Amino acid sequence: MNFKRVPDHHSFARPDEAVVTHLSWDATVDFDSRTVEAQARWTVDVASGARAVRFDLRDLKVSAVRVDGAPATFDIGPAAPFIGQPLEVAITPGTHTVEIAYTTSPEAAAFLWVDGASPFLFTQSQAILARTWIPCQDSPGIRFTYDARVKVPQGLLALMSAENPTARSEAGVYTFRMESPIPAYLLALAVGDVAFTPLGPRTGVYAERAVLERAASEFAELERLVEAAESLYGPYAWGRYDVLMLPAAFPFGGMENPRLTFCTPTILAGDRSLVSLVAHELAHSWSGNLVTNATWDDFWLNEGFTVYFEYRIMEAVYGADFSEMLVALSRQGLGEEVQSMLLDRQVDTHLKLHLKDRDPDDGMNAIAYDKGYFLLRRIEEVVGRPAFDAFLRTYFAAHAFRSMDTEQFIGYLNAELLTSEDLRVAVDAASWIYAPGLPANCPDVVSERIVAVDRAVVDFAAGQLLATALPWNDWGFQERYRFLTNLPSALPAGSMEALDAAWNVSATGNYEVLFAWLKGAVEQRYAPSYPRLEAFLVEVGRRKFIVPLYEALVRTDQKDLARAIYTRARPGYHSVATGTLDPLFDR
Repeated sequence: MNFKRVPDHHSFARPDEAVVTHLSWDATVDFDSRTVEAQARWTVDVASGARAVRFDLRDLKVSAVRVDGAPATFDIGPAAPFIGQPLEVAITPGTHTVEIAYTTSPEAAAFLWVDGASPFLFTQSQAILARTWIPCQDSPGIRFTYDARVKVPQGLLALMSAENPTARSEAGVYTFRMESPIPAYLLALAVGDVAFTPLGPRTGVYAERAVLERAASEFAELERLVEAAESLYGPYAWGRYDVLMLPAAFPFGGMENPRLTFCTPTILAGDRSLVSLVAHELAHSWSGNLVTNATWDDFWLNEGFTVYFEYRIMEAVYGADFSEMLVALSRQGLGEEVQSMLLDRQVDTHLKLHLKDRDPDDGMNAIAYDKGYFLLRRIEEVVGRPAFDAFLRTYFAAHAFRSMDTEQFIGYLNAELLTSEDLRVAVDAASWIYAPGLPANCPDVVSERIVAVDRAVVDFAAGQLLATALPWNDWGFQERYRFLTNLPSALPAGSMEALDAAWNVSATGNYEVLFAWLKGAVEQRYAPSYPRLEAFLVEVGRRKFIVPLYEALVRTDQKDLARAIYTRARPGYHSVATGTLDPLFDR
């Protein structure tokens, strides 16, 4: 019996007694009621002596449960905050299948029903929201295959994290198959008026027709990115790699759903400058989707590895100058995050998280991503890149389609790579993983282009460099972002006006630069940019952007304005975003 042995305090499942191995899902999507009516038929592997199988669910209305085709006895336990409820089904050691008929809630936290000229539905299951639309064993350490039949309104296309159609079904009925085992957080569904364009023999993009051409142009080098990734760490294991461009309300930059990355339109800069986000989600095809964190306390094993892999892809395709600027920005953001957390949340600066009795979304910050990256970069410095690359290739191959926790990884690292005491001392993994802040051996980042930007910041803030003299048009987005985010809070009068007049910054099509500009506008109280600020906050639901902007408004004593904008914008945000923002407004 193949079950997860690492305890997961975010799941009611008891996989040592009964664990799911395959899902057959039959569902009807109803946009009018904003619900999905479905049957989830699970194949289960049952241990000798087991008398029950447990599933996670949250806000689901269960109407019937059958075991091996016959009506079954079941019990739904009391609800716990953000974790939901256990569904316990009576079984025998010979049980093979459990079928659950149910209906989702219109407020299902994984769903966002997007209004507009054409309706759109998408899911976001990570971290523990799959249980809000499918009763499942919602732990990253439990993997299963699946097939599905989904009925949607005519004229819409349904897509999942599986083998996907490229054309509409006249009847609105679609079938799916995922033959590689995945954890529940990688279950995904999207329904909308989208079309498909191939980009290469195994890559393509789905998008609404109004943005399909732009998206195809932006992702034109997608096949090249896949090839670069394979050259680093081995064959791509998922068949196709396609991207779905979602509405701007999507709360993340991207989500690495197998075979179909979900992506925000805020990366459509027109010049492919933000393609590193796609490289990040592609890298998850190895780190995360292939080798998965066993629990959310081990989240850095997904994201730290993926950031490292992302930057290696960027270096391979676009050169070290480009990738090192990205690293320099990450180092700046990490330092700021660590300093803010050390005041009252030191434990959250550990790589190994402590999320018992907490929402795992609390761990989705720069620590897992960037501190994890710098640990791996430190290992590379100590052992050399060739040895580290060989180690990573073997690591992904040896643990494919399996879960990994922090302690297991440390054991594997020491046995296979850090094989001497001198190497282990030089890396000092324990200080990175179990201690607060950044270790003294955190690698330095040297980017001459970023150093030049920092000099320009000092000169501009001192009034010694005119806005018109900035090399704005020669800078890439990383340099523009660095300049704007490093401006001091007390600039000489007229500085923001001069910047906007010289370079029309508030009209930029690069959302990273626009975010940095709007945050600076709030901190400098530059009112001419406030209409763009409000439009941005209403249009965009990406948590990375909107949370700091609202926080800046509150911090600068503009909470009434922030509250007014949030009241207008909140209905269009996903629950992942509102869950973070509601406490800011005492909701």
